Amino acid sequence: MMRLLTGGTSPASSSFIFQPRSVDAFGSTVIAEGVDDKAKAYWVHAWTVGGDGVITQLREYFNTDLTVTRLAAAAASKCVWQSRRPDRARNSLPGLVLAL
Repeated sequence: MMRLLTGGTSPASSSFIFQPRSVDAFGSTVIAEGVDDKAKAYWVHAWTVGGDGVITQLREYFNTDLTVTRLAAAAASKCVWQSRRPDRARNSLPGLVLAL
């Protein structure tokens, strides 16, 4: 996906492996996350899928802890997904909240 989005064709860009460790879906949102140990990169892809099954939006995050929260009209916002990096205890990354 990275090569498609960036147009990168160099050997460095083709050596990155997108191998998902987990894929989760809730509503129209699909989250895939993975780690490329060789490149020392953690990534999360968040897709929004339309009613016809077509991806209408793609968000890509690298080396960022992600929390997905569903916002409600009342004060009862709910966390629906959090990053599950295996090295979380010893390696801190910037955090980001994706609000749905």
